[in-house]
Amino acid sequence: MQGPPSGSYAERIRADELVPARRVPPTRGWRAALYKATFGLINLGPGPDEVRQAQLEAKVKAPLRGHFKIGVMGKGGVGKTTVSASIGSVLAELRQDDRVVAIDADTAFGKLGSRIDPRAQGSYWELASDQHLETFADVRSRVGSNAAGLFVLAGEATPARRRVLDPAIYREATSRLDRHFTISIIDCSSTMDSPVTQEVLRDLDALIVVSSPWVDGAAAAGQTLDWLAARGLASLLQRTVIVLNDSDGHADKRTRSILRQQFSGQGQVVVEVPFDGHLRPGGVIDRTEEMSAATRRRFLEIAAALAEHFPSHDDRARERY
Repeated sequence: MQGPPSGSYAERIRADELVPARRVPPTRGWRAALYKATFGLINLGPGPDEVRQAQLEAKVKAPLRGHFKIGVMGKGGVGKTTVSASIGSVLAELRQDDRVVAIDADTAFGKLGSRIDPRAQGSYWELASDQHLETFADVRSRVGSNAAGLFVLAGEATPARRRVLDPAIYREATSRLDRHFTISIIDCSSTMDSPVTQEVLRDLDALIVVSSPWVDGAAAAGQTLDWLAARGLASLLQRTVIVLNDSDGHADKRTRSILRQQFSGQGQVVVEVPFDGHLRPGGVIDRTEEMSAATRRRFLEIAAALAEHFPSHDDRARERY
């Protein structure tokens, strides 16, 4: 005769086995139209594209412990600042429990502030010199923001009050931001060996290298990767995403395909961002819903690729540069 079963009776009663799982209704496409037309009687569930998007968003929302810093590099004219503002906006919208800040570290009159919040009044020098920045409300007065929830520390864009950013000011200002922001996107100078860029590279967890989808732009991006490798930053290269950014809509399909194969052959994740009139130079990048669906999807793919490198524990040993 068998004795009474061991364990808790309550633990054996599993609701997930007794209650049938409810299929999630589709939100777009013909599946959604059919669902609405039949008043929910026919529910085929999300389509493959919708499922893929949900998977990408789940990756971006993955737990993140500590800080995460993303550098954005590229030669002038390839859309480096546009990519910085766009990827920051995607991260800010999807990670609303965190604070995300974009930082203009381009010493050549950077335009990041004008792409996110033209009214931003703060500067590195004000942030570094203010000895009373105790709370986020104090810091908030020194940075701008857009409707997506992305904050921005603008650069020195006015020639009349031109001050040269140096590593010490950059380090002091960003150390203050680190107390209040979880994710930082640093828009770097196109001059890779500038002292400020050297300081930025010491503290990055991941990198985006932006290229135009043309041979000259790709050659410059390749030189950037070679430059990083020559300085012993192989580990950072493993956490690098290559963005082929079609900023004018005239990219040749064959050239894009060849460049994608060449870059991915070196082990990097490569994402092609299509031309989008909403991201025109000089315009404010406010909400990601203003982008075309294809463009937002590409930035979501970039964010998901970066999220693969999120640290999962506070005490995780991470190599710093």
